[in-house]
Amino acid sequence: MEASLFGESHDSQSTFDADAPLAARLRPRTFDDVVGQSHLTAPGAAFRRAVESDQLRSIILWGPPGVGKTTLAEVIAGVTKSKFFRVSAVSAGVADLRRVIEEARARRRMNGQKSILFIDEIHRFNKAQQDAILPVVEDGTITLIGATTENPSFEVISALLSRSRVFVLNPLTDDELRTVVKRAIDQEFPEAKVDTDAFSAIVNLANGDARSALNMIEASITAATDNRVSLADVESAIQRRTMIYDKGGEMHFDLISALHKSVRGSDPDASLYWLVRMLEGGEDPMYLARRLVRMSVEDIGLADPHALPLAMAAQQAVHLMGMPEGALALGEVAIYLATAPKSNRVYEAYGAARQDVIETRNDAVPLHLRNAPTGLMRDQGYGEGYKYAHEFDEAVVGQQNLPENLADRKYYRPSNRGYEAVVSKRMEVWQEILTKRKSDSS
Repeated sequence: MEASLFGESHDSQSTFDADAPLAARLRPRTFDDVVGQSHLTAPGAAFRRAVESDQLRSIILWGPPGVGKTTLAEVIAGVTKSKFFRVSAVSAGVADLRRVIEEARARRRMNGQKSILFIDEIHRFNKAQQDAILPVVEDGTITLIGATTENPSFEVISALLSRSRVFVLNPLTDDELRTVVKRAIDQEFPEAKVDTDAFSAIVNLANGDARSALNMIEASITAATDNRVSLADVESAIQRRTMIYDKGGEMHFDLISALHKSVRGSDPDASLYWLVRMLEGGEDPMYLARRLVRMSVEDIGLADPHALPLAMAAQQAVHLMGMPEGALALGEVAIYLATAPKSNRVYEAYGAARQDVIETRNDAVPLHLRNAPTGLMRDQGYGEGYKYAHEFDEAVVGQQNLPENLADRKYYRPSNRGYEAVVSKRMEVWQEILTKRKSDSS
């Protein structure tokens, strides 16, 4: 019998070396031992019932690091009557998968035993590797359990995804992490005394990651003297928070979406927060500079004509100074854009003009807008009837400059915010001039 970190004593499913990481030595063995993910592990939960009745179908466990994906697989291994195979997508290849498949087929033929294949980090398998297991998942030879930190919609082939059910695992709450850390101390380090502020710091720095929390308490106790862990011991052992960010994955897109929408929503505090989150997570500062330039034209445009030059200046500052100095320039422009008047009228005008370019006949340029550098071109009417704007009041002519099939199209309609309010008033004055001129000539 072996005592579990998270519950009562029970038969050990596996034996770990004393030098194994704390998280591995204390991995839960039963559903009742697991902290967190109660939507899957609580008594009566559909997931738990399926496992305990040995009726589990192929699944994908999706969640951030340290939330229990491998732990749930280990629990399933201890409960199921099926043959349980484990492979890691980091090191396994197609040949390894084929050996598992052949043994699974043989067991099915001999005694009808089912097989479960657990693939850790399944997102690291390429299409060919995922294709290799598709037929045996489809015919029921193997029940697949895939674990991934990446969005399965993008990282798992659609045919495999359609034959599996995705279960989302959530970061542990602070209360759940406190339970994990306390039980680790009680079981592995009963002589240690952890100061309250040190305990809270570990929970806070773990960011919902149980593995990280266990690594922190182990490192902090090692760094402590006289078995007393202070906040200084934690800070010395940990240095900085575990950042949850993957600049090549879904987190990247989630955070840039949050930044863009915070700027658009005129929230400077949220804009700065998401910007810093991305920078501290290791995002390319030039990528952020480019996105801020985009925001300046898409969501502000001519409501504040200074937005684009300022965003370009920030991009140049990052290019010139690098990091960390360039971070302040990005922060400045993020705040400026968030507090600037907003308008998407340039964005909408461009989209409307582009739609006409793509969907309507591309007629020739009206003759009066064409240059006529040769006699032949003048004879053909090039430039004929062109009115030089500076010879008219307010430089307003009113001639038709669009192709005939698009006559009188209006793409740009300025808002009444920021500088566009000035533009809007100016265009109203122009229209009044044209109306009066037309009336006087009739």
